[in-house]
Amino acid sequence: MRKLISAILLGITTLVGSPDVTAQTVLDGAYIKEHTKTKRVVPYTHIREADVMWARRVWRTIDLREKMNHPLYYPTEAINDRKSLFDVIKQGLMVDGSITAYDAGPLLTDDEFRKTLLRSQLEEMFLKIDTSWTEDIETGEFVPVIQEIELETRDIKMYRIKEDWIFDKQRSVMDIRIIGIAPMREMKGEDGEVRGYAPLFWLYYPECRYVFANWEAFNRENDAERRSYEDIFWKRQFSSYITKWSNVYDRQINVYKTGLDALLEGQEIKQSLFEFEHDLWNF
Repeated sequence: MRKLISAILLGITTLVGSPDVTAQTVLDGAYIKEHTKTKRVVPYTHIREADVMWARRVWRTIDLREKMNHPLYYPTEAINDRKSLFDVIKQGLMVDGSITAYDAGPLLTDDEFRKTLLRSQLEEMFLKIDTSWTEDIETGEFVPVIQEIELETRDIKMYRIKEDWIFDKQRSVMDIRIIGIAPMREMKGEDGEVRGYAPLFWLYYPECRYVFANWEAFNRENDAERRSYEDIFWKRQFSSYITKWSNVYDRQINVYKTGLDALLEGQEIKQSLFEFEHDLWNF
């Protein structure tokens, strides 16, 4: 009986003194962060078709290599209180099931949310099996080596967004609504050279808002005023360039312009949108 009691006491002492158990009760900071985690999404204002005086659809590309867009890219590995935008999307798809991914089509050009992707299809995107042949030192024969390659945050260098510019005459405002967002990864040829960037899948942004609103993005000026990913898109705190806007040919800018000319064409479209909004209030 004494041995049994001693064993129980020894087990309790070991459990209490365990570093893992102690770490769970440690607060890494001066206060508990709960503002962003419990934040509610601000609902969109209802727009009637009869009040839409003017509208235009625009496609943009967000390059995460630009300094202004770094809060969307970093950290490349999840830390205690922050995740990159792609890791948030990945958790929403694979863990929480709160986001739906839509197929980009065989040519990776379909952005109309027609076909949802199954979990098995997403798993194939996020984890690829690569088989290579290596010479065995002992036998001299070539043996297959299977390697799992996981799609990580550092592999996603760009995002493409689809948005509508709408002038609501009832409220007399130019309203910008993001409709879809797509993470883009490098497309490499057989020689390993980068051939460009293409979307993995499309996400319906009004659905993503409820997930993005509860994850913090880094604020360079103040750690106490970290904004959510939803705030970054809502307040347009990102840098981007226009790759397409609605046109009779339904073609992107890079079809008829290349290189610097394509960037300048995007700047001209951006300027025309600005001037249109400005001229509405020119008395």
